[in-house]
Amino acid sequence: MPKVCSININEKGGVPKYSVNQAYIGKLRVEGDKQNDLKHHGGENRAVCLYSIDLINELKKEGHPIFAGSTGENITIKGQNWNKLNQGVILEIGQAKIELTHPAPPCKTIAKSFKEGNFVRISEKKHPGWARWYAKVIKEGVVSLNDMVYLR
Repeated sequence: MPKVCSININEKGGVPKYSVNQAYIGKLRVEGDKQNDLKHHGGENRAVCLYSIDLINELKKEGHPIFAGSTGENITIKGQNWNKLNQGVILEIGQAKIELTHPAPPCKTIAKSFKEGNFVRISEKKHPGWARWYAKVIKEGVVSLNDMVYLR
C-alpha cells in the first residue's frame, strides 16, 4: 500500500523544501509553504506537488544528488506505481482528497538535484513516467507522515 514518506515545505519559498511531520493541505497551497513564482507554482490547479521516493532512489543510483523535497515536491510517496498516475486520478491522503491535474514541468531552480544540472531528467516530455505531479484540492485537510495513499 502506498504511503507518505515525507511532507515538504519551505516557509521562505523555493527549494529545497524541508520535511515536517504533518501539514494542512489548503485549496491554493500547502500551509507553511511559500511559492516565490506564483505564475508557475501554487494556485488552484497546482496547490500540491507530488513525487515518488522510489523514483528518487532510482535517480540516486544514476548519480543525481536528489533527495525528498529537493525538487520542490510537497508530498513524497513510497510504493506507488507512478505509471498508474494520470490526469484526473483522485488520491485520498489523510484528511485530504486531491485530483491530479498535470505533470509538473521541471525548471532550472531544481538543477542542484541533478548531476551536471540535468533537471530535464524528470521532464514528462523527455522521460515519460519520471515527472512530479501537480494536483488540485477537492477536500482540504491534514496530511501526516505514514498516511496511506488511496487511488480512487
